[in-house]
Amino acid sequence: MSCLQVILAIIFPPLAVIDRGCGSVLIVFLLTLCGWIPGVIGALIILNKND
Repeated sequence: MSCLQVILAIIFPPLAVIDRGCGSVLIVFLLTLCGWIPGVIGALIILNKND
């Protein structure tokens, strides 16, 4: 998880997880529609996963 991805996760969460696949982007986008905080938390969790 790079600093740029963390900053993107705070500013615009779906853009931060764009390299993780379509499903991750969709999940984070839906969470962001429900509220900004759930989107940020979801993006940070997805970015913190080890592949």
